[in-house]
Amino acid sequence: MTVHDKIALTADDLQGDISRHLKLSIGKDASHASLHDWRMALSLALRDRVVEPWFASTRKTYDGKHKRVYYLSMEFLIGRLIEDVTINLQVEDMAVEAMKALGQDYYEVVKEEPDAALGNGGLGRLAACFMDSLATLAIPAYGYGIRYEHGLFEQHFENGQQTETAEGWLAQSHVWEFERPEVAYKIHFGGYVSEENGKANWNPSETVLASAYDTPVVGWQAKWANTLRLWAAKPIKLFDLESFNRGDYVGANAPERLARTISRVLYPDDTTTEGKELRLKQEYFFTSASIKDLLRRHDYEGYDIRDLHDHVAIQLNDTHPAIAGPELIRLLVDKHDFSFDEAIDMARKCLGYTNHTLLPEALEKWPADLFARILPRHYRIIEIIQDRHIAATGSDIRIIEHGNVKMGELAFIMAHSVNGVSALHSDLVKETVFHDLNAAYPNRILNQTNGITPRRWLYSCNPALRGLITDTIGTGWESDLERLTDLNAHLDDASFQEAYRAAKSTNKDRLAAWLQERSDVTLDTSAMFDIQIKRIHEYKRQHLNILETIALWNDIRDNPNGNWTPRVKIFGGKAAPGYALAKSIIRLINDVAATINNDPITREFLQVVYPENYNVSMAEILIPASDLSEQISTAGKEASGTGNMKLSLNGSPTIGTLDGANVEIREHVGAENFFLFGLTAAEATEKRKDHGYSRRAIESSPKLSRVLGQIAGGVFSNGDHHRYSDILHNLYEHDYFLVSCDFDNYFAKQREVDAVYQDVTRWTRMAAANTAGMGWFSSDRTIRGYADDIWGAKSVE
Repeated sequence: MTVHDKIALTADDLQGDISRHLKLSIGKDASHASLHDWRMALSLALRDRVVEPWFASTRKTYDGKHKRVYYLSMEFLIGRLIEDVTINLQVEDMAVEAMKALGQDYYEVVKEEPDAALGNGGLGRLAACFMDSLATLAIPAYGYGIRYEHGLFEQHFENGQQTETAEGWLAQSHVWEFERPEVAYKIHFGGYVSEENGKANWNPSETVLASAYDTPVVGWQAKWANTLRLWAAKPIKLFDLESFNRGDYVGANAPERLARTISRVLYPDDTTTEGKELRLKQEYFFTSASIKDLLRRHDYEGYDIRDLHDHVAIQLNDTHPAIAGPELIRLLVDKHDFSFDEAIDMARKCLGYTNHTLLPEALEKWPADLFARILPRHYRIIEIIQDRHIAATGSDIRIIEHGNVKMGELAFIMAHSVNGVSALHSDLVKETVFHDLNAAYPNRILNQTNGITPRRWLYSCNPALRGLITDTIGTGWESDLERLTDLNAHLDDASFQEAYRAAKSTNKDRLAAWLQERSDVTLDTSAMFDIQIKRIHEYKRQHLNILETIALWNDIRDNPNGNWTPRVKIFGGKAAPGYALAKSIIRLINDVAATINNDPITREFLQVVYPENYNVSMAEILIPASDLSEQISTAGKEASGTGNMKLSLNGSPTIGTLDGANVEIREHVGAENFFLFGLTAAEATEKRKDHGYSRRAIESSPKLSRVLGQIAGGVFSNGDHHRYSDILHNLYEHDYFLVSCDFDNYFAKQREVDAVYQDVTRWTRMAAANTAGMGWFSSDRTIRGYADDIWGAKSVE
């Protein structure tokens, strides 16, 4: 039985259903329908075809009493869903044909869908990839997160500086979700804890409702569908009429204001006490609702609560849901009469924790007084967890220390499994941030190298390359990505190379047209497209990239008749609103772009482009068009990366350090197809011990000294000598991320890249070898590893 048999779909069927929804669901006739109306009608017609496999999957899970995975994540960066659904239902051609028959351009309709901005970067996109793979592998699962009203901010540039405005993905109805008003849980904050008959009783001062919204996530060929359940905060009492009638109009809306604030914005600025309080409330809000929901389901199915771990696997995606341990213990002890030892043991059997950072400051900490005020019962439970941990291990590692509650330590101690997300990262986790806990709990840390879904990140976003791969090795690679190794037999075939270049050229033309339409920027598509797209952060070293760009500009100006390889440097990414230095880096990139792009001497050879508001849909255009992938983080600081995987899979050789998953990518694509530079993690650690290393590195590098002198002299800031004093001070006096030490090696490696790019045959082979070698980095492989090594979950199909 084919997927089309199961969902009973032809282009005529789809056309009829689109027309029916346009009339009956949207209330429009075709002659008056807007692009938005057509998009909603198409989405509803497609959603109809997802519901049956979704229901069937749920029935199979219940009937077979299968173990479920519960994936708790602060972010789910799912992007547009029309593309995912049409691809996984395998009805893209039908959708194109149906919309054409209705007088509409399918691709224009797709572009009208807003990105669901429920994440910031790799963490949220990984969660989305995992949901796709869980459904493709038919592993019963729920994703749990927050239904942010505005999501991550919308980024704009004013005079080169990042500004943030509210993102409005929910300004329109989110057609893919189903509201579940019957699924709602009271979530409490504040108050105090009393004792009654020897039992703790939490008397909260604030309460909101967590209300469920479900989005079905269908896997490849619609064999299975799971649920993404997002929680929206709502007031217990919508409106205080008594206060209103007294003239207290602000107070009358207080309950609704509290609730809406909790699920309004992803990552509120937590540099203030108020921001910290809100973020802690957000994390507890969605985690508590999720734990209560899975316990309700466990009880509904008639299972004994003491068998919870046999039916439930809970995965914490980073420390944001680390409160899951204390919350589960609270419910087991206070509601189900477990002893503390029994509850701790049960919670640990259910919980796994994925660590995503080697930066100690990125492991969340909450002021103990704030935590105790917002979650008084949980604070006491954490004290008990800490006491049991110290007694059992003799360790002096504490969860509450120096006036802070440390969520990384809490997640580690409460999980039966702690995993890193690349081989190097997992080793470094043992040696650095969790060195002592690794000694106290040997064998708890294991590795699960990240992966990406090939359905979204090749099949959907790169139809030109998709077609070439299928023509060359046949179908089936979409769900068995390691079949891409079959391409190795064709790497030296002239006709294959020509077709590979044609696919890349198609994607570069598409990007150029998109940028021309979006921001009136004209690109030379014969130039190398050199792309760095990721969250703006010092350790990701976008400033190393732009400093090298200035140095290259200097060299071209010094020798304009040289044999230069034309380049377009493309940046994409947002800085956290409170991250001042990252915002300075963004402004520097834009200032440098303004100077270089208007230089008649160099603009034939060098261009800098920074489109604003990087998101999933932008990535789907940039990644297939990339010639060179910038993965230049300081060795030992990037946990894994997934952008590196997407770019390499789409035929973009990497210039990078031995950091995160770069190490494994290099092993799989071949060292000869990877441009390696920079200090290793061990060398970086030693370098930091050498007092004054950054200033000496700058003074010994004529190119870098010249670049920094130009920045200080106001060359890129209209004579403002102080605009970038924060960046300059950081590089000369601190430079923890070793930009100065890696600069010369990076510059030299980029000139090697220039030379290889001019050898068209060699470059094409390198690019194609990257695609051929990336099959291991499918998120399907990653999820199989989690299922076998951590969750004890099985595929139902």
